[in-house]
Amino acid sequence: MKKEVLCRRSFCIALVLFSASIPAAQTYAKSTQQQLDEAQQQQEETQRELDEAEDNLSSLEGQRNNLQEELSELNDQLNAVRANLERIEENLDKKESEIEQTQALLADARQTELEQYESMKERIRFMYENGETTYLEMLFSANGFADFLNRSEYIEQVERYDRRKLEEYQETCRLIETQEQQLNEELSQLQELREEARQEQERVDGLVAETSERIAGYSDQISETEEQMRAYEAELARQNENIEALKARIAEEKRLAALAAQSAWRDISEVQFEESDRKLLANLIYCEAGGEPYEGQVAVGAVVINRMLSGVFPDTMVGVIYARRQFSPVASGRLALALANDRATESCYRAADEAMSGRTTVADCLFFRTPIDGITPRYRIGGHIFY
Repeated sequence: MKKEVLCRRSFCIALVLFSASIPAAQTYAKSTQQQLDEAQQQQEETQRELDEAEDNLSSLEGQRNNLQEELSELNDQLNAVRANLERIEENLDKKESEIEQTQALLADARQTELEQYESMKERIRFMYENGETTYLEMLFSANGFADFLNRSEYIEQVERYDRRKLEEYQETCRLIETQEQQLNEELSQLQELREEARQEQERVDGLVAETSERIAGYSDQISETEEQMRAYEAELARQNENIEALKARIAEEKRLAALAAQSAWRDISEVQFEESDRKLLANLIYCEAGGEPYEGQVAVGAVVINRMLSGVFPDTMVGVIYARRQFSPVASGRLALALANDRATESCYRAADEAMSGRTTVADCLFFRTPIDGITPRYRIGGHIFY
């Protein structure tokens, strides 16, 4: 018999230690199920934000890819414009060289024309002004008519030669002038083309710079979005862990509720209360059920007494109330503040007295909380269920 009692006590102590080590408790103001529901809602919201971030990332990457294609086309255009500008510059250099050569030819032709003209004038002046070799003397000094004709033809040939040469040089000058004018017009056109090409290059350069800047902006947004997604993924992982922990806690609460129903009980006459127990219980009732109906305040006190009578929990008031993570006002420090100022109302003290005398409005229930899915309450009083 002693051995059986010892085994039962050992089992009870182990159970108490285990229940003290599990996450939060049966008497939280906010139920574990409510915490789970909120955690799942937060998880859904985080998943929605992650999905939106993924859509945004996809859109940003699409826009960046489009811009990169535009940039590639612009670079091709820019290369074409630069190549065209280089060709124009080469043609300009060539045209300017041709103009220089033409101007040199024109200068030489004009000089030759001038020399030829001066030479012709000098010959005519010599022939008419020199008394010994004038045209008339050459003609009248002829030895016969045949010689006269020969000399006349010679003079005419010299004159025709001079005139022809002069006309040839004049025509050459006109052709060179025409060529120079044409080259200058072509040069002017090439200069206009160069200016247009330079303006086009500046325009395309501006578009390249603008597009590159926009691509950099999208790249920054993509980096920010990827960082957000990593944060969302980390948050989802944390939320998943929290949800799994809450599910495990709910399962453990159900298991303890079932186990408590099978536990051995003491009689209230076997309980020895300390002088401070009344104030401690009254202030706990104030913290947990101060706004509940009086019947609910007695019920909370009865749950504490039932735990003292049950073999599952400690057998003292202090042991039950201060068990690790069993009553949220203990963890939050609210109970300590209430005790420091003794905030328990008169009804809370009456409820504590009735509970300590053995009165219960919830039979042998060991737990209370706000309503929770998955647990069928034995009693519902005010905003609490008892089981």
